[in-house]
Amino acid sequence: MGITNSNKQINADQIGCDGILKVTLALSAAPDIASNPTDIVLLLDRSGSMAGSPLANMKAGAKTFIDIIDEATDDTQDGNIGSGSRIGIVSFSDTATADTQLITSVATLKDAVDDLTAGGSTNHADAFTTAMQLFDPLSANAKVIVMFTDGKTTAGAPPAPVAAAARASGIIIYCIGLIGSDGIDVAVLNDWATDPDASHVAVTPDDADLEELFKDLAANISKTGATNI
Repeated sequence: MGITNSNKQINADQIGCDGILKVTLALSAAPDIASNPTDIVLLLDRSGSMAGSPLANMKAGAKTFIDIIDEATDDTQDGNIGSGSRIGIVSFSDTATADTQLITSVATLKDAVDDLTAGGSTNHADAFTTAMQLFDPLSANAKVIVMFTDGKTTAGAPPAPVAAAARASGIIIYCIGLIGSDGIDVAVLNDWATDPDASHVAVTPDDADLEELFKDLAANISKTGATNI
């Protein structure tokens, strides 16, 4: 269980050196991914500005993300997303492509990530639209989009209404931003992502940090439980 809130109360303001007081600890928890199956779409920017180390580091981050979800769903990195959860890969530049459907094979997911090449402009609206199409509206699984981008929208329709429609349908959106050669508008990422921004948006100017950002996000989504309470 992931701890979402805690509160401690004591029954006295002060006591003597040999006194006793009662401490009440209240914890609120959310189900972890093993008990709350989740469909996750990794939405990866492969526009031209990603060429070189940004693309390489994004790939490393995405594969680390997949490994963490793999382990979180069944307590082992066995190459299979377990407990009813699934991951899909959508990449985008001028247009978006569903590189996989929602699947459980870690090897297939990683192959799709490794096959990405950089080129073209940045169409965020088509990216969100394509990601939304992967989800089964009849599935009881939680639905999550993790968008990574390194630039501003340079092609396609305005993405904000599409992101808003995704959120309205119950999809949780996380955004990872890299301040690349095209720059990035953090306010726009905040607008696209689910509230609160502090836990759903991460931005870095250094592509070497991308693996750590993907790692932190995967841990947050899987809600690893507290121990030794």
